[in-house]
Amino acid sequence: MLRLTEVKLPLDHPEGAIKAAILKRLGIPADELVSYSIARRGHDARKPEAITFVYTLDVEVKNEPGILKRQKKDRHLSLTPDTRYHFVAQAPANLASRPVVIGTGPAGLFAGLILAQMGFRPIILERGKAVRERAKDTFSLWREGKLDPESNVQFGEGGAGTFSDGKLHSQIKDPMHHGKKVLTEFVKAGAPPEILYVSKPHIGTFRLVSMVEKMRATIESLGGEIRFQSRVDDLEIDNGQVRGVVLANGERIAADHVVLAVGHSARDTFQMLYDRGVYIEAKPFSIGFRIEHPQSLIDTCRFGKNAGNPLLGAADYKLVHHCSNGRSVYSFCMCPGGQVVAAASEPGRVVTNGMSQYSRSERNANSGLVVDITPADYPGHPLAGIDFQRHWEERAFELGGRNYQAPGQLVGDFLAGKPSTAFGSVLPSYTPGVHLGDLSTALPDYVIAAIREAIPAFEKQIKGFSMHDAVLTGVETRTSSPVRIKRNDDYQSLNTRGLFPAGEGAGYAGGILSAAVDGIKVAEAVALSMVRNEAAHSG
Repeated sequence: MLRLTEVKLPLDHPEGAIKAAILKRLGIPADELVSYSIARRGHDARKPEAITFVYTLDVEVKNEPGILKRQKKDRHLSLTPDTRYHFVAQAPANLASRPVVIGTGPAGLFAGLILAQMGFRPIILERGKAVRERAKDTFSLWREGKLDPESNVQFGEGGAGTFSDGKLHSQIKDPMHHGKKVLTEFVKAGAPPEILYVSKPHIGTFRLVSMVEKMRATIESLGGEIRFQSRVDDLEIDNGQVRGVVLANGERIAADHVVLAVGHSARDTFQMLYDRGVYIEAKPFSIGFRIEHPQSLIDTCRFGKNAGNPLLGAADYKLVHHCSNGRSVYSFCMCPGGQVVAAASEPGRVVTNGMSQYSRSERNANSGLVVDITPADYPGHPLAGIDFQRHWEERAFELGGRNYQAPGQLVGDFLAGKPSTAFGSVLPSYTPGVHLGDLSTALPDYVIAAIREAIPAFEKQIKGFSMHDAVLTGVETRTSSPVRIKRNDDYQSLNTRGLFPAGEGAGYAGGILSAAVDGIKVAEAVALSMVRNEAAHSG
């Protein structure tokens, strides 16, 4: 098949316009076109009054060699790449050992799925609960201010991404098209088929819940085993080689291949690994606030007269500003038509995140406004970033009233340096609630200064961004892992053989898609290692 890129058509184009564009671009009559499919669809909204769809199309024609020869100078025409997934190994018959996967976030879930599909019958351990029970516990925090430290936005089946916008786009390099495998498995589990081709696919929380359950069922049907409320409290390491894991209840599971996919908030696990001598280093992350505007404001700014068009959906944005103090401020995890959610996992601390449903139909748009932090800001041991996060999460708990309400401030008051006392036209979506006041002491001075400089700069790109009534809610501290569990080219820990750090918690991903792709890569490395070991022992 042939791949055509940069096929641009008006937003309101008729159904037959795609076929007509193909015929015109290739210079062929209609009877030469066998079929076509949409590989990708995005939109160009740089001119809101004339928004266009931009297509990548896979086309089957009768005379492919002739067209390629005739159109060889067209850089937007090529052969369609093979994006099918190819398994790297198959488990040997009567394999003596089973791999262990710790965590059921995107990295752990896909590591387990791929291993199961290759016949390795993984044992998957999750400290939290199954996704529906976990959802009930999460809602208890949101509605009643009751936190379960083992079952919340961060911990439980599906990982932190379950309570998010369900964004499935990433900027990672993916030469093996592992991302296509992720999206294909999601569609099998009930995701809308459009995620296979839209440029910024998303799923939403409610759909993610049922999809995770179906993927669990698939893993189990292939011989995998998933155990909930099974926190790993220790690793058994012998002369630099993993030999097993020890659960909180004292049970030992022997394993010489362990995938560590614990997510960015498993602070007790990071401490255990550090105590066991596994190589860990501090890494940069970002902290800031959530900001909420009327979604209609963002739609109008981005889409102009086309705001509200169902083909476009709710508008998003991506912003960055380099400040005079040397910091960078950028929008993070922007959630169109969504809500700000309580994402704490430890008592006495407040953490925020953003979430949307598939419809993205809530009244507010929200995004993190975060500032880059480096290990130079929290010098000390490799886990010092965790202490740094905890300090500001405890400060947010204090400013919010010590009941899991979050501290908040109107943007106009924040810029003017005065406390807020009443909400205006924008009502915050965070539950258990937002306690208005002064956010100037909620984060380090250099972060506050950077955000105060960035908001008026963003106003130049989105008119109304600095509106007085927009709401800031604190604090966002879990943008990414504060540590990296470094690994070699074979995906094993630098100094602990058989330990395969994976995903966001290990410092190798940022978001659902990139974490899932990393889980696939790690699963492949585990499979190849186990096959080699089996061959060596049998030989």
